[in-house]
Amino acid sequence: MPAPTRHAALALLLVALPAACAAKPTPTPPAARSFPLGGVTIVALRDALNVVPNDGSVFGKGVDPAAVATVLRAAGAPTDAITLGVDALLVTMPGRIVLIDTGLGPSVSGVLPGSLAAARVAPGAVTDVLITHSHGDHVGGLLTANGALAFPNATIHMSSAEWAFLRAHPGSAKLVAAIAPRLRPFEPGAEVVPGIRSVSLPGHTPGHSGYEIVSQGKRMIDIGDTAHSAIVSLARPDWAIGYDTDAAQGIAQRRAELARLAASGETVFAPHFPFPGVGRIVTAGNGFAWQPGHP
Repeated sequence: MPAPTRHAALALLLVALPAACAAKPTPTPPAARSFPLGGVTIVALRDALNVVPNDGSVFGKGVDPAAVATVLRAAGAPTDAITLGVDALLVTMPGRIVLIDTGLGPSVSGVLPGSLAAARVAPGAVTDVLITHSHGDHVGGLLTANGALAFPNATIHMSSAEWAFLRAHPGSAKLVAAIAPRLRPFEPGAEVVPGIRSVSLPGHTPGHSGYEIVSQGKRMIDIGDTAHSAIVSLARPDWAIGYDTDAAQGIAQRRAELARLAASGETVFAPHFPFPGVGRIVTAGNGFAWQPGHP
């Protein structure tokens, strides 16, 4: 699309993100990676890439970018920018097809529809959409390019606190009006659909939620935006990230949840980690590290 239109769309879709936090959505080919979890099938779905400059506005907010560069260099990564995945998770279970988050959407380079097609799932077949939080790279794909519901037969689930947060944002009126008839809010800890329980993880946003999937004794949690970079967010969980609405709560929640996951060894899906974003959190020095791999 022409640059002015694209920039306007990006501003609209990055609902509730701090204005100072720069990110550059980058097109990427569709992809779908599936694996079993007990009696259900999990599919990681690619949507886009976000390139975030190492300028002190996002990663290590208030920290010298040189310190962030040191962490990136030690991991063999470029030091001038951090590339994040923007991905979603599909859970196919008896009687339901559940999508967790919806990516950036068609106006901002999102390729989730192509990834769903690669998984052989039609948008109309999705029965439930679970939203971790209301930032635009997670809710932008709820609508099509012409403003219609992208998943017309799905019930949309979002925590009550996050629904209130979204409705209070002045740029979200059209999105709120479109999804309200299909929206079913829930309270922290609720079993949102059979076999998927919400996990309250506030700090990134007031109603930010993870989702724990349990089937035949196997467990996996979608941590949403508890951690963004598989390098920086884990090695330095106590560094503030510019995307969090409450920096202190975000730091405390990130540290606590990562410690819990390192202790449990539970399989994790992190939508901003390198695709397919599946693996485990392990303890590494005073922080943590990422071990990619399917269960």
